[in-house]
Amino acid sequence: QVQLVESGGGLVQVGGSLRLSCAASGSIFSINDMGWYRQAPGKQRELVAAITSGGSTNYADSVKGRFTISRDNAKNTVYLQMNSLKPEDTAVYYCNAEVHTTTLNHYWGQGTQVTVSS
Repeated sequence: QVQLVESGGGLVQVGGSLRLSCAASGSIFSINDMGWYRQAPGKQRELVAAITSGGSTNYADSVKGRFTISRDNAKNTVYLQMNSLKPEDTAVYYCNAEVHTTTLNHYWGQGTQVTVSS
């Protein structure tokens, strides 16, 4: 079994920063892409940022220049540094990873709440 455990969410004022972490554990052979998604109340879950095992990244237009995704392959951990936060960034943030065990599957974390207050 594989578990993704997120941390780092919370309440922050407009213009502030937060750093999210997501650590994968279990019977992991390797991890391909890792990413962060978010879901605001009444909206669909959307991709925020993703990173390949080689370090290539892509971002939603709404967060480009403000958020940075990174990963530590030795620790099976992905990070999301969020700067210049806006009220519209308020959402539950979910980690996702494509993990090789005996098979290849996508796994999700439990989600962490990010609230940006004005």
